[in-house]
Amino acid sequence: MSFKCMVCLILNFVKIYFERNYMKRYAINKLIEWKNGSNRKPLIIRGARQVGKTWLMKEFGKTEYKKVIYINFELDKLMCDLFSLDFNTKRIIEGLELTHSKINTTNTLIILDEIQECPKALTTLKYFYENAPGYNIVAAGSLLGVALHEHISFPVGKVDFLDLYPLSFMEFLDAIGEGNFIELLKSPKSLNIKVFKEKYIEWLKKYYYIGGMPEAVSTFVETNNFQKVRKVQENILDAYTKDFSKHISSTGKLKIDLLWESVPSQLTQESKKFVYKKIKSGARADEFEEALSWLINCGLIYKINRITKPALPIKAYEDTKAFKLFILDVGLLCALSKLPARTLIDGDKIFTEFNGALAEQYVLQQLKTLEEMEIAYWISKSGNAEIDFVIQTDGYVIPVEVKATTNLQAKSLKVYREKFEPEISIRTSLADFEINNGLYNIPLYMAGKLDEILKDGR
Repeated sequence: MSFKCMVCLILNFVKIYFERNYMKRYAINKLIEWKNGSNRKPLIIRGARQVGKTWLMKEFGKTEYKKVIYINFELDKLMCDLFSLDFNTKRIIEGLELTHSKINTTNTLIILDEIQECPKALTTLKYFYENAPGYNIVAAGSLLGVALHEHISFPVGKVDFLDLYPLSFMEFLDAIGEGNFIELLKSPKSLNIKVFKEKYIEWLKKYYYIGGMPEAVSTFVETNNFQKVRKVQENILDAYTKDFSKHISSTGKLKIDLLWESVPSQLTQESKKFVYKKIKSGARADEFEEALSWLINCGLIYKINRITKPALPIKAYEDTKAFKLFILDVGLLCALSKLPARTLIDGDKIFTEFNGALAEQYVLQQLKTLEEMEIAYWISKSGNAEIDFVIQTDGYVIPVEVKATTNLQAKSLKVYREKFEPEISIRTSLADFEINNGLYNIPLYMAGKLDEILKDGR
């Protein structure tokens, strides 16, 4: 065996060891619910490139099924041909059994990866639901690819969806071996949280810099080296920009590049409303509309619309022309902004960098992982008050004010509370947990538990 091969084997072993022993994705519980559901449809996992879709599907198959049939349409033209002839599910199953193994409807998981590379396979999911619902089928493909095939006969209403995001802060704690401290956060009033507060803050600092992209987290776990983490992040960003070049015309790529690169600077503004003229002088909305839509559909940015009135349903009060943009991961935001690793050890500087933009990005990222939650933001007509996020959850419309440190002065939240008299308001900061007259002060490191805290408090 050559030295190169030996190195590859060792690296692969390390990767497998990490995945088996450290990586925990809470989405696996959703997959188990799907498996046990009474009206199970083929499942499509949506998410940006490199958020861990393939690993999640394989891990699910490995832990919950006796057999897994894995197909990657990007690499396997024969399988694409099998799915492309017609929509006869019996013939397709027969073909899979010829090339793989006998398929049992109770113990076999069929994984269709990079499904956007075989458009007819995507359409076939409809016929599996209608004609062969017993089969366990999970599919995935980056939103990048799916967005490029809008002409495909998409199986609307015939598939289930699961959105996958970068690792949340809670998943990050699990990955770095501090999962025991997650349980403590289920009791937000516990005095032990105050005892270990500085630990939570130190872990939060690391999460701000590392983020939740699986490869970045695994690199940190394996090396404890922030420079190597940054290299991984830069490689991910480079892969994204290469995707731009691969699928978009040179003119379109230029617009996507300009918009993508402007997001960090836009988030540093006092009002984080996205302004097209800050992309370049004279830029117009219609000029960058396609680029914006493309980045959203690829899962690389999140668009949070302004609402004119905080009332149910908040979707009805959205002003889609006024919005804020965030990227998919706080660690990638740090890398895109060239934030140096020294900020981690420079007191609480990382919390105040970019006018608190990292804190707002972080909170948005945790909110995105919570189920059944609509997210918007609010600004007064006079412009003298702005609420970072307004969420709709469990029949409540709740303002969420993000403070980067322990500063609890929240003028905008005071204006909002006086005007709308919400039953519940939230302020996130580095201050300790407290509930006072419907105002919840939730420490930033508890943001991922917000839904549980609200349920317990009501």
